[in-house]
Amino acid sequence: MQQPRRKVVVVGGGTAGWMAAAAIARVLPHAASVELVESAEIGIVGVGEATLPHLRAFLQLLGLDEAEFMAATHATYKLGIEFRDFGKPGDAYLHPFADFGRPLGDVPFLPYWLRMHAAGQGGSLFDYGVANVMARERRFAPPVADPDALLAAYGYAYQFDATRFGPYLRGHAEAWGVQRTEGKIVSVERHRETGDVTAVLLESGARIEGDLFVDCSGFRSLLLGDALGEAWEDWSHWLLCDRAVALSCGSPPGVIEPFTRCTAMTAGWRWRIPLRHRVGNGYVYSSAHLSDDAAVDAILGTVEGAPLADPRVLRFKAGRRKRSWSHNVIAVGLASGFLEPLESTSIYLVQAAIMQLIDLFPIGAIEDADRDEFNAQVDYEYDRIRDFLILHYHASSRDDSDFWRHVRHMAVPDSLAEKIALFRRAGRIQRYSRGLFFAPSWIAVLIGQGVVPDGWDQRADAADPRALAQALDRLRAQIAREVATLPEHMA
Repeated sequence: MQQPRRKVVVVGGGTAGWMAAAAIARVLPHAASVELVESAEIGIVGVGEATLPHLRAFLQLLGLDEAEFMAATHATYKLGIEFRDFGKPGDAYLHPFADFGRPLGDVPFLPYWLRMHAAGQGGSLFDYGVANVMARERRFAPPVADPDALLAAYGYAYQFDATRFGPYLRGHAEAWGVQRTEGKIVSVERHRETGDVTAVLLESGARIEGDLFVDCSGFRSLLLGDALGEAWEDWSHWLLCDRAVALSCGSPPGVIEPFTRCTAMTAGWRWRIPLRHRVGNGYVYSSAHLSDDAAVDAILGTVEGAPLADPRVLRFKAGRRKRSWSHNVIAVGLASGFLEPLESTSIYLVQAAIMQLIDLFPIGAIEDADRDEFNAQVDYEYDRIRDFLILHYHASSRDDSDFWRHVRHMAVPDSLAEKIALFRRAGRIQRYSRGLFFAPSWIAVLIGQGVVPDGWDQRADAADPRALAQALDRLRAQIAREVATLPEHMA
């Protein structure tokens, strides 16, 4: 028997709020009505400008046109993230949305490259990444349809104006039936016996009732944190950066790179995200190692182009709520947790939570099993990303500041220590089927930051060394030739 439609109240707009409202209204119109409450008085953080390829699937799920979306948000294409000075000053590598080389039978490409590298042959691993070579040459085209072609073996994401994404989604969401209510929430009503949220009260006196509440109120965590008092798990002892100064500048003349850039700094790192109409910049840093004024001076001294506004200092703490779904409240985005944007995971975490909610949307009464599964999946995502971010700091040989000396030598989670030890021994990566950052991502960061394994999969030794060297040379040359046929990213 079909259940009656539930009233879903989304608290907060911005990227997280409108993504949640649009997805629920589009995918579950028969199961839910959606009302979004937001206040024009409350600003949008608006620094989540770089994304991962998963956003493409989200846009496709909603039936949105890529070209329309890109025009509306002034988007550019993104092949990966370039990291500068993370291993040691002067280093640079691109973490691509792609693998390296091609496997031979059941043996991945990496062991063959490691064997040649140990013999002083084979060149850079990053010459065997199609996305890496495309980024280096500032070229782009969508992957071809033939799965066996070299130019099919990469993914891509977007760099866009985050302040335009929410309004873009709002237009579609309202067409799909989402009701938007303007107003500032001043109190939250809860059921005396169950503790569930029953309604939110606005400054205007309006009372908004609901069956299910999606908390997209940002760092405030108005429902999950404030009203329900859900505990916070602090990760700042591993991820020291707790501030960011953000600054937008006009686009300098020349090419627009199809990648985001992260450059290590004395007390953290800075980002550079090229859009069509401007460049987003920011310095993520540890306030224990750098003052806000010094951070502002540092970013103003490194940006290209004229600043379009005064720098904004943002404060945050790495970690997540112990539970992201409590009672009848589901927190999405910053209301659930925060991880610095070193790998552009902010919007991905929003999307992952929304998709879990859709998968587990309650049938009848909300069950503990629904909440437990949701929380387990969200925790898994946060924990795996946390380890990957720590890797960028820990796998460094920098010793030019107190910040870098600390993160190099600090104790890391056991889950990360085990992964690093496994890789150092023979270039092996733990296999898993869920979450973010599979083997190519770990390989890119570890090799890019100078962590070269002591050995490799012994099956690679079965190949004739001369034939193997020739095969690698041919593959590298083929990638270079095919990339040279692609249009420039600006085109």
